[in-house]
This record gives sequence, structure tokens and C-alpha cells, in this order.
Amino acid sequence: MNTITIIGLVAAFCTTLSFLPQAIKTIRTKDTSGISLSMYGLFTLGTFLWLLFGALSSNLPVTAANFVTLIFAAIILFYKIKYK
Repeated sequence: MNTITIIGLVAAFCTTLSFLPQAIKTIRTKDTSGISLSMYGLFTLGTFLWLLFGALSSNLPVTAANFVTLIFAAIILFYKIKYK
């Protein structure tokens, strides 16, 4: 594994990890009152597209980070829609 990939994986880990506390809080409380539906819909779509980009370009850091983030983003988006 080269240095650039390692830097990308560390960056992916950091950004995905920073998203985790908010996702866990939302999943536990089901409180989505402070989240904009349109913003989160667009964020989830963007995350999916980054995942697709990473997979199609064989970019492991982009694929890994966006795979994990997409799961949590989709859960939060589902909660936002279900628990309006």
C-alpha cells in the first residue's frame, strides 16, 4: 500500500468517525427535528455518488468511507422521513 492510499484511508477514517456521534444520537433518540430533509436527501445522494465514483475508479479510501457513511446517512434519512 502506498503513502497516498494510507493518507486517504486515514482521512476517510477521520471524516467517517466524525459523522458517527451524530448518527448514533439520531438513531438512539429518533429526533431529527434539527435536520433538513432536503439537505439530508442531497447529502445521501452525494454520498452514494461518491461511493459509486470510488468503486468505479478503484479508489479504496473513497469507496470505504462513503460505504460506511452511506449506511448511516440512509438510516438518518429514513428516520427523518418516518418520524416527522
